[in-house]
Amino acid sequence: MNTIPPVSFAQQLTELRTYLLKFARLQLRNEAWAEDAVSETVLAALAKPQSFSQRSQLKTWLVGILKHKIIDALRLHGREVSSSPADDDEGDLLDTLSFKPDGHFVQAPADWGNPEQELGSRQFFEVLEACADKLPAMQARLFLMREWLELSSEEVCKELTLTPTNLYVQLHRARLRLRECLELNWFANPAAQATSL
Repeated sequence: MNTIPPVSFAQQLTELRTYLLKFARLQLRNEAWAEDAVSETVLAALAKPQSFSQRSQLKTWLVGILKHKIIDALRLHGREVSSSPADDDEGDLLDTLSFKPDGHFVQAPADWGNPEQELGSRQFFEVLEACADKLPAMQARLFLMREWLELSSEEVCKELTLTPTNLYVQLHRARLRLRECLELNWFANPAAQATSL
């Protein structure tokens, strides 16, 4: 009987490095800074592997460490972080939504039932991650900085030299896109919950 040897902790870190780099590049927009943040994350994980208590996935634990390394890099490099202009790509979601004169949607959003129940689902987070990957680069970056890195609006505006109004508009657009993607691929289609995007 052939048994597959368990994958070592170091091998798992190596396999997750590409994902961590993608996450860091999106936030820092600087290849060297992203590499440094990921390297520091991997070194921290290797220095204290016992800190990983396996209450979550290794990927989740590493992103938690990386989150702090990215915040440190943003603060260290200040306004040097390069950002692309806001993504106002063709067919913006806001332009395709129909609103009544009073500002309400013409067609109400789909009923999500009890979304808190979905938070325990690994598949839900895979769909959410896939939806976030589909966001335009600037919207994804702003959304991750605000919601996943938990930077304050003031910090995000300072780091990216945005006005608060522009930040809120971009975050609103990102949330609308995420909602639409989740409705299509998770909440509105129970069959999709059994498959990935």
